[in-house]
Amino acid sequence: MARPDKAATVADLKDQFTGSAAVVLTEYRGLKVKDLKELRRSLGADATYAVAKNTLTTIAAREAGIDGLDSTLAGPTAIAFINGDVAHVAKGLRDFAKAHPALVIKGGVMDGHVLDADAVKKLADLESREVLLAKMAGALQANLSRAVYLIAAPLNQAARALGALERAATEDPSLIGGAGSAPAVDQTQDNVDSESATQAADAADTTDAASAATE
Repeated sequence: MARPDKAATVADLKDQFTGSAAVVLTEYRGLKVKDLKELRRSLGADATYAVAKNTLTTIAAREAGIDGLDSTLAGPTAIAFINGDVAHVAKGLRDFAKAHPALVIKGGVMDGHVLDADAVKKLADLESREVLLAKMAGALQANLSRAVYLIAAPLNQAARALGALERAATEDPSLIGGAGSAPAVDQTQDNVDSESATQAADAADTTDAASAATE
């Protein structure tokens, strides 16, 4: 490979190392071309899977700030650069390796850390992105329902208390400081009191006049 081509390949590999959610390194020796095509189809859009030269991959990894892949990059190597669901791709590679023993998972990289083969296989046991999102949505909905209940409960209690107070005030207005209908004034008693005062005044005037005549 000419030097410019090598530089371009290293640059491309470096970008994929830094831009991928995770990377899985495999040995594909013994797989047929149709097997590789089947594997790529099974991974779908979540990952790209391609053969790479170990020397160029080592350089690209170092330029991406990843150390510790030297021992893993031995023998024919094909790399899965994962840009989608990591668990889905890891599971796909694990299941394909079970059906095709020629595919060997050698290790990988995630969040800048080098993983051994066992760690990569454990990624396959993680729940998929869809399952995690469904669980998050369910938890969020439950929390929202709880929040609505906690807000509505005091309001319902206040409404019931106000209703009870209104009914009690209707029966006894004094409970809320004279609110409600005031008692009617007894007009008959007022009239009697007024007439008595008038008669007393007239009697006083008559007495005064008699006294004046005598004098």
